[in-house]
Amino acid sequence: MTLPLNQKFRGPNRDYAVNLVHSVCCLAGEPEFFVHRRTGGKNSLPTAVQAHDTARLFDWLVEAMSYQGIADRIAHDYMRQHGRARWASINSNLARNPSCPKLNSFWQFEGCRFQKSAESCAEPEHIAGCPLPALPLRNGHLNQMAYSLFLFIRDVADGDLVAWIDAQLDAADYPAAPDRLETMRAALLESLRGIYGVSDKVLSVALADLLLGAGQHRLRWAEVGARMIAVDRLVHNFLHRTGILRRLDAEHAYGPACYGAERCVGIIGQIAAEIDARQFNRSYPKTFPRFVQHAIWRYCAGSGLDVCNGNNIEDQKPCAYSSCRLYSRCDRLALRVMPVNTA
Repeated sequence: MTLPLNQKFRGPNRDYAVNLVHSVCCLAGEPEFFVHRRTGGKNSLPTAVQAHDTARLFDWLVEAMSYQGIADRIAHDYMRQHGRARWASINSNLARNPSCPKLNSFWQFEGCRFQKSAESCAEPEHIAGCPLPALPLRNGHLNQMAYSLFLFIRDVADGDLVAWIDAQLDAADYPAAPDRLETMRAALLESLRGIYGVSDKVLSVALADLLLGAGQHRLRWAEVGARMIAVDRLVHNFLHRTGILRRLDAEHAYGPACYGAERCVGIIGQIAAEIDARQFNRSYPKTFPRFVQHAIWRYCAGSGLDVCNGNNIEDQKPCAYSSCRLYSRCDRLALRVMPVNTA
C-alpha cells in the first residue's frame, strides 16, 4: 500500500528535502518578492481591489495570463508593441450584440475554436462580424482566453470579481480544519478552471500576485495567495534531479499530475511548512509556499541564477555541474534514462 505524503515526509527524506530547499531559498529567494505588489496609489492593485474596480482588475489579470507559452520578455515586448486586451473595449464590442451565438454567455462560449493564423472558428458564418479576431494578442488561444475571462466575470461573477472571490473563500473556509488554507486554494482554482486556456500554472501565478497584492484589508486573500504554487518544467525537473521526488515515492511526468496533493505541489507545501519565511523578510507569513516555489524557479531559470537547467546539465546523465552550490549534497539523478544501445 502506498503511504500518503505526510507519512513519507519524515526522517532522512524530510531532512534531505528541507535542508536542500532551504539552501535554495538562501541563495535564490527574493526578500522583496511581493512587497512591491502592496504599494499604494490610485492605479495600484490594492486600490482596485478596495474599490471593486472590475475593469481594472480584468485588465491586470488578462495581461498576467498572457505570459504563457513564451519567454516573459517576448510576451511583454509583443504587448507593448501591439497592445493589450481591455475590459472597456470588449464590453463595448459585446454591447453591439454580435451575431455569433458563442458570444451570448460564458457557457455558450465553450468550443469557440478561433484560430488567428487560419482565420477560422466554430461559427464561420459569423466570423466577419465577430469582434474577437480584432484583439491584438499573440494568437487565437489568447484571444479566446480574454473573452472567456470577460464573460466569466460578467456572467458567473455578476460583474464584481472581488465580491465573487470573497464568496468563494467564504464557502470553503472551515476555521477548525487543519488544511483550511489548502481547501480554499483548491476551491478557488477549481472555480476558475472553466476559463478557456488557463492551466493551473497560469492561474496560480496570476492569483498569487492578485491575492498577495490585494492589500492589508484582505488578510485571508494574502493567506491563500501565499499557498498558490506554480509548477513549471524547471521546478518539476529540480525536484526530479535532486532526488526529492524519488525519495518520497512521487516520481511522475511533468504536467497536470504535478498539481496533485502527493506530487510537486504537495511536496513544496510540505517543505514550505518546515521553513520559516520570516527569516527572509519579517513581513512574510511564516509558511510561504509561493516564496519557496519561486526561489526554486529562480535558482534554475536562465533569467535567475541559471544553475539547475538544461543549459548546464545533460538530461540523459547525472548532473556534472560541479559549480552548483548543492552539488556535493544532491542526489543528481538523470532527468531521462539513456536508451539502450542494441546495435
